[in-house]
Amino acid sequence: MIEQPSILIIYTGGTIGMVKDPETETLKPLNFDELYNYLPGLNNFHYRFGFHTFDPLLDSSNMHPSFWVELATVIEDNYEDYEGFVILHGTDTMAYTASALSFMLENLNKPIILTGSQLPLGMVRTDGRENFINSIEIAAAMEEETPIVPEVAICFDSKLFRGNRTSKFNAENFSAFVSGDYPYLAKVGVRIKYDKENILKPNFRKLKVHKVLESNISILKLFPGINENTVRCILGTRGLKAVILETFGAGNAPTAPWFIKLLKDAIGKGIIIFNVTQCGSGTVEIGKYETSAELGKIGVIGGYDITTESAVTKLMYLLGCDLPKAEVEMLLQTPLRGEMTV
Repeated sequence: MIEQPSILIIYTGGTIGMVKDPETETLKPLNFDELYNYLPGLNNFHYRFGFHTFDPLLDSSNMHPSFWVELATVIEDNYEDYEGFVILHGTDTMAYTASALSFMLENLNKPIILTGSQLPLGMVRTDGRENFINSIEIAAAMEEETPIVPEVAICFDSKLFRGNRTSKFNAENFSAFVSGDYPYLAKVGVRIKYDKENILKPNFRKLKVHKVLESNISILKLFPGINENTVRCILGTRGLKAVILETFGAGNAPTAPWFIKLLKDAIGKGIIIFNVTQCGSGTVEIGKYETSAELGKIGVIGGYDITTESAVTKLMYLLGCDLPKAEVEMLLQTPLRGEMTV
């Protein structure tokens, strides 16, 4: 029985790790030697903590697949030494990072909890303290010597979301994230209430880390009045491997002959077209309406209720596996890490 859970805290950058310099009154990164001054409640956990701070720290707006590889490598190198991991991350691209890690870390059997804040940890009204404390407790939670949440998740504003089901939708409120098509994994109140039916089950296999990501993809977001030149330019991008087509409603798109022809020609050249809804909730159902039926006929792949963030990272992961196109298309429509409901 594990009497002292061990948690590795990884600081990548972002608002949560910033504190005010008493001399200059400017924000600076937190020195983790001072962490207990800002979070004295950590003493009550009696956990063993490890710390890894990236140098240089990265604003999440500068997030890149190469950084995800570094982050996955840190987890891989420390996987056997810790029961759980808490990643401090900027909120802007947190859902992308959580989605990427979910695909890169195959056979994950330990909690990886991403969190951040809308206000710096050093501010009086910061939401960072609660998010940080909740994330640590969830990362350490075990039942019968097995982690309760053995998956990549985002903890924010007293809620726990599946990482690859989450999107940032608010830049000002503490409730910054939403999971439109999947319920919370847990809610934090007087105690933490886990919804175990919605949490992935461990498979107890050896962790396998995928470190090749193909970023030659693009997003084509449809809007009324989109013109032929715009679509042609995106689909004609040199080296393009796949396009996420953000469609209306349940996967609907213009039926103009030029639009269908451009998509068909791109598919004929080996480019994958992945249909994802623009809506914050709902699922793509190709063929439900006449405005999507033609997409199915020419070979556009439906993404069901996958988020754009998850679609981006799933494509990067699958294309990096160097699989035949037909297998990639099949796997795009298959839940691999709980990222979609089919």
